[in-house]
This record gives sequence, structure tokens and C-alpha cells, in this order.
Amino acid sequence: VMSATEYIKYHGLLLPLEAHTTESLEYAQNFCVEDTDVFAITYPKSGTIWMQEILPLVLNGGDLTPIHTIPNWERVPWLEEKQLARVVDKLASPRALVSHFPYSLMPPSFCASKAKVIYVMRNPKDIMVSSYYFHQMAGFLEDPGTFDEFMDKFLEGKVMFGKWTDHVKSWRNSELGDRIMYITYEEMVQDLPASLRHISDFLGCNLTEEVIQKIAEHCSFKSMQNNNMSNFSLFPKVYMDSDKSPFLRKGIAGDWKNHFSSEQLTRFTSVISKELEGESFSLPWSLD
Repeated sequence: VMSATEYIKYHGLLLPLEAHTTESLEYAQNFCVEDTDVFAITYPKSGTIWMQEILPLVLNGGDLTPIHTIPNWERVPWLEEKQLARVVDKLASPRALVSHFPYSLMPPSFCASKAKVIYVMRNPKDIMVSSYYFHQMAGFLEDPGTFDEFMDKFLEGKVMFGKWTDHVKSWRNSELGDRIMYITYEEMVQDLPASLRHISDFLGCNLTEEVIQKIAEHCSFKSMQNNNMSNFSLFPKVYMDSDKSPFLRKGIAGDWKNHFSSEQLTRFTSVISKELEGESFSLPWSLD
């Protein structure tokens, strides 16, 4: 088990040292964003890996080559992770990137550009459950303790990338106009082809119905679970032990119902509701 010192503190946020260094964070700040870049932004465990699968296929008209030949972390790298500097020159334009950054930490060149953002939101109760299992299998994260203890940490923002509510607020209030599209993990689970059409239209890709169906098939949870370029099975066990919990665990919405007691649900809901009081946006799911 790694000690809590294995995190780097960045603008008050905890980031795992395994993937982030002061150099990689500086590289992100100085990164030169191009107008054609597309960012998928998520709070951890909200569908990042899914977007790494979807974006190249939407942007290249459904050519499956990249998802079968390039590991997802090189195919659509994280802006803030040390991998980016190594692979940036191999990225074909339009480049697809992912990030867990709140809006305030995006590089200056992003704000000055016309780059587009797809912000994926997921029910925070499911995020917490997914994160709990991820902490159990990821060797570079601290042991989550009991579900109840982990809930306290999650609600206090003592987890990777801080509080979920802060993250959502920062991007919902970003005022990027037509440069940002909001979508939920739940919409994607419910009707992936419809979500792909929405993404394709937003990015101006005008994909045919045939291509949409093909992408949907290859971006299904089952396909990704069986794709070594996407399921993190290429990662050494010391970092991710899939015997403890598979990285792509269930890919469903509503699994929280199997984990929360009524007391936990009340506590969770009251904290989240209080933190979102007075916000101009509403959440697409009921918190109860």
C-alpha cells in the first residue's frame, strides 16, 4: 500500500504521483492548444476511458485502426499526465485529449483557442462506488478503508482531483458558449447511438447512420472489456490488479443502490445538495 505521500498537491488538489509530476503539470500549463483540438473533460470515474474510445472514431469517420493498435492512454492522452509530452508529436489533427482538470486549471492557450469540450457528468453516487473499487485495485492510490470511511473522504474532497461538486460547478459555469457540450454517462448507457449522433453533430463530423452504429458496437462495454488496448490489462499488476477488481467493472448506471445504506444516502444527498445550493444549473438525476 502506498502512503499518502505518493500524491502531489497541485492548487489544493491531490493527484497521484504515478501519473503526474511537477514537470507534467507545467507542461500542461504551457501546452499549445490548437483550435481543432477536442477535449473530453471528466471528474475521475465518469466515463473518461469510454470517451478515449469514442473520440478518435468520431473524428476519423469510424476507422477502427487506432482503437486496435494504440493503447488508449497514448491514443487520447491526459493533458496533465506525464504521457502527453512523450506522445504529443504522434497525435494526428484533429487531436483528441482528455483531462480531469477543473476549468480554472486549463492552460491559457485553451481559453484563447476555439478548441471544443465535451463535459461528461455521472451520478456522483455511482462515481463514488466506482472510485471505491478503483482504490482497492490501483496500487498507486491509498487503501480506501471501509465504504463509510471512503464516503467521508469523497465528500470532503480528500480524493484525487478534489470535490465532485467543485469540478461540476467549475465547468457548468465556464461560459464557453457553443464550445462546450454537456452529456451524462447515464445518457450514454441508455442510448449510445443517440449520444454519438449528438457528439458527431457538436464536432461537425456529420457521420452516417451506418458509421454511428459501427462506432456504437465497438464502443460497447463488452467490446472495450475484451480489447487489450482499452481495458488496461497491459498495465503491470503492481499498478492495477484486476484480480482485486477489473478496471472496467460493470459499466452500468445505478450500481450505488447495491452499496448505500439509507443513512449513507441521506448524508451523501444532504452534503451534495448543500454544496450546489444557489447554482443556476440543475442536475439531470435525482439525488435521492
